[in-house]
Amino acid sequence: MLKWNDAITDIPGIKVGQAHDPDALTGVTVILCDDNTTGGVDQRGGAPGTRETDLLRPMHLVNHVNAVMLAGGSAFGLDAAGGVVRYLEEKGIGYNSGNGRVPIVPAAILYDLGIGKANVRPDAAMGYQACLNVSSSPPLQGNAGAGMGASLGKILGIKQAMKSGIGTASLDLGAGILVGAIVAVNPFGDVIDPDTGAILAGARSLSAGPFKIGEPGAFADTLSVLKSLVGRAIINFASHQNTIIGVVATNAKLTKEETNRLAVMAHNGIARTIRPAHSLFDGDTLFSLATNKKKTDPFIVSSFVAEVVSAAILNAVKNARTAGGLPSLSEWI
Repeated sequence: MLKWNDAITDIPGIKVGQAHDPDALTGVTVILCDDNTTGGVDQRGGAPGTRETDLLRPMHLVNHVNAVMLAGGSAFGLDAAGGVVRYLEEKGIGYNSGNGRVPIVPAAILYDLGIGKANVRPDAAMGYQACLNVSSSPPLQGNAGAGMGASLGKILGIKQAMKSGIGTASLDLGAGILVGAIVAVNPFGDVIDPDTGAILAGARSLSAGPFKIGEPGAFADTLSVLKSLVGRAIINFASHQNTIIGVVATNAKLTKEETNRLAVMAHNGIARTIRPAHSLFDGDTLFSLATNKKKTDPFIVSSFVAEVVSAAILNAVKNARTAGGLPSLSEWI
């Protein structure tokens, strides 16, 4: 009988490996999948950093992927995908090109250079190590993997931000159909409770210097700041150091078009929990994986995928711990 862990690894055939540098505050999360896993992607934010996303779209040759990599380090972090490719090549895993197998590893990065050590970024060695660490056990949440250096609420700069991280969740939809998500949460905006609309974690009020924004010990509220004269004055200097990246997975049998639609619907989970979502300053990118084990109506799976994304985002924030001079939710309230 399946032991339920409320994690993306509840999907049979999905494994997660993570590697990170707790001093530099950066890391890598690798999602490995079984053969014949269909991949998709939907990219919404205005500042993405990605690799191998075009091949996931309909009307392109390759239907199946071998892994997805999420990493910190901004554009430098894309180097870590090389280590994942090397690991898979050594295992004889990849697309049969006729002259050897070529591992298919789409990837996305987030910007975490604002805390920790900006000159230390995920590289091929860290990507390879993440693969060595893969397991079907529940992955670490909060300060781990691609979420090691994640932060949120940066309208007033990184000093008024809060620590975030990586989170995961899953749902049993009945009849053996499962859906899960893992998300590294590093947004420009605030994280809100989707049930109440209240800010759960976000930009903290500013009472020092020439400006006073919000009450001491409270949230500044990114949208309120943006409506103010101060907000309009500082928006051009606001942090461009953001992005939410993640993976949703299901054991349902889906075509490539349906898998891409799953990624589209998954972004609703970001819109429910991040305010503002999909901004010009975020590179929000969600990958989707279908392991093709169970036949079902794809509408059912896509109708619930936003729920697991929302839950994964909230878990990322709730499990984060203070680091890099930024308080976490659990240690600030």
